[in-house]
Amino acid sequence: MLIIGIAGGTGSGKTTVVHQIMNELPQTEVGIISQDSYYRDNSNLSFEERALINFDHPRAIDFELLVHHLQELKAGNNIEQPVYSFVTHNRTEDTIITHPRKVMIVEGILILTHPELRNLFDVKIFVHADSDERLIRRLRRDIAERGRDMDEVLNRYQTTLKPMHQQFIEPTKAFADIIIPNDKYNTVAIDVVRAVINQRIS
Repeated sequence: MLIIGIAGGTGSGKTTVVHQIMNELPQTEVGIISQDSYYRDNSNLSFEERALINFDHPRAIDFELLVHHLQELKAGNNIEQPVYSFVTHNRTEDTIITHPRKVMIVEGILILTHPELRNLFDVKIFVHADSDERLIRRLRRDIAERGRDMDEVLNRYQTTLKPMHQQFIEPTKAFADIIIPNDKYNTVAIDVVRAVINQRIS
């Protein structure tokens, strides 16, 4: 199994890069795991308390479960991936049965901050985007998909997103094997990644 980690700041275009990589690969051979599914279970907290959690800090992620699940997939076992709700700030009762694939793509802003998880990646990718561009994308997404208002998103960006990016996410660029500038459609970098994958699954 080839495991690819794709990191980068919020709104950097990680999802776009994932789709570009997957577009020309057999769907049955590639699976995706999102770090966002692995926020810790906070059922013991009230909604108001959960809303105050800093979700851009590594401690918000259940890395132990994510590492365990990847190890299980590598061993050829199915896993039950948690499902997280950004509306309730908590895990739901549902899980997604995920089968082992020849290639697993793991994407998320903090995945390169955790040494044990990082060591499971055969290829580490960092998607870089200008901070203004990332803020604009984050604004659009959170208002459209997560029921936030503009003041809430901007306040969160200034108080947590930006400082967390500078403290935890930007430094992990040093661990990347490939850095993809996502200010334009970067076909060369995507082609390099696809070539690595095709070599492994052919």
